[in-house]
Amino acid sequence: MDSTSSGATAAVAAKPWQDKLIEYVITHSGQLLSAAVIIAVGFLAARWIGKLFEGWLSRKAMEPPVKLLMTRVVKLLVIALTLVIALGTAGMNVAALVAGIGVAGLGVGLAVQGVLGNLVAGLTIIFTKPFRVSEYIELLGEQGQVTSIELFTTTLLHADRSRVIIPNRKIVGEILHNFGAIRQLNLTVGVAYRTDLEKALGVVRDVLAANLRVLKEPAPVVGVSELGNSSINISVKPWTSVPDFVPAGPEIYRAIIQEFRTHQIEIPFPQREVRMLNDA
Repeated sequence: MDSTSSGATAAVAAKPWQDKLIEYVITHSGQLLSAAVIIAVGFLAARWIGKLFEGWLSRKAMEPPVKLLMTRVVKLLVIALTLVIALGTAGMNVAALVAGIGVAGLGVGLAVQGVLGNLVAGLTIIFTKPFRVSEYIELLGEQGQVTSIELFTTTLLHADRSRVIIPNRKIVGEILHNFGAIRQLNLTVGVAYRTDLEKALGVVRDVLAANLRVLKEPAPVVGVSELGNSSINISVKPWTSVPDFVPAGPEIYRAIIQEFRTHQIEIPFPQREVRMLNDA
């Protein structure tokens, strides 16, 4: 009997809340319908205004991350204004709601300091431009071509096509090596000591000139780098664009081997001479 009585009491206590909700919906049905229409129109307007604003920014000389940021801010402002108008239309006290959101925002801000740190760092990167999209950078032991700069993260593309996503707060304040849009290969080929060096160097330069991936400016660096135990080592340092950096090396090595064989230039291999002495 006691449990039945308590259940009935709970049902009675819950009924007025349900009745008030139903009564509010019925009484303010017109206002709620208007608020729903305003929200739907507002979201459509935000999308339309965002596309219009993005098209206008595309004609300006601005960085892609800045255009993306400004477009998103405009969309968020339109959506926020739409929600405020809709809530006011539904009969809510907008002033009290805004004040409550401000207090709640302070608490949320303290709870998500890391996220806000990424946001501030992202804005710093976008406006100070220590690197740009398509440039090759190295930092924090990672390296790759920058494919996107977002508000919270920066994405790098490795030569093996894998992606590295770095939080922006890890980038700001760290030592950054920016290779830019070009990179320099560091190749080495050895020739025998009896080789005509001018002929060998000329062949290497001809190979670089014939390769379409090698840039004409800056000019390739070719010269003797070391006198090895069994060979004279020639350093070959051409410049390429970032996308051509990986395939250019094997192509150049292959072409050098073929041309050396054609011109009978010997590429020696390490060898050791052993002399046996007679006990007598």
